[in-house]
Amino acid sequence: METVLTQKIKNIIFDYGNVIFEIDFKKAQNALLQLGIANIQEFFAHKSHNNLFNDFETAAISPAEFRSGIRRAAENENLSDQEIDAAWNSLLIGIPPGVHDVLLRVKEKYRTFLLSNTNETHYNYILDYLKREFSMSDNSDLFERAYYSQQMFLRKPDVAIFEQVIRENKLDPAETLFIDDSPQHIEGAKLAGLNTLLMTRHPRELEQVLIENNLL
Repeated sequence: METVLTQKIKNIIFDYGNVIFEIDFKKAQNALLQLGIANIQEFFAHKSHNNLFNDFETAAISPAEFRSGIRRAAENENLSDQEIDAAWNSLLIGIPPGVHDVLLRVKEKYRTFLLSNTNETHYNYILDYLKREFSMSDNSDLFERAYYSQQMFLRKPDVAIFEQVIRENKLDPAETLFIDDSPQHIEGAKLAGLNTLLMTRHPRELEQVLIENNLL
């Protein structure tokens, strides 16, 4: 992002995974491989994956239907719900120390929002994690508003999901920055007129990334 743009930024929309909350796609790939899914690079990867995951992230299918899809892909109807959930949740690592404090500092300077592609299984896991590790009920204290794909029935990079956030909060796209670690999501945000910043570093470096871009 050009430094000059920071002069007009008033709002920041954050992605969650690998911007705030560390996730590890390889761990999930390995776990799914252990369940018996052979073509794992085609089935589940960072930049592309089976439509089963898109459907789950937009609540087009239920957790039970998602698990059935995993069983079909693994060609193993004997996989338990617990085995599937454990494999699916294995990519969720956690929030590095200090990141929540950084977000609170950012919130003092900008209107801030969360926009995450997620699903019911991961969402419930994260709520439990936040309660267990930080005594937080959810992310509502960190942002003006938090948006989750499965509650919106939309997912990034669909331009409609960005337009909904813009519309509901009366944001000026020219004054709004979107931060995400996925290039394809960045492209969707650009179509909605947003300024964008691709996160290419570990979430523990979020503060440094914001400082280097003259946002903090």
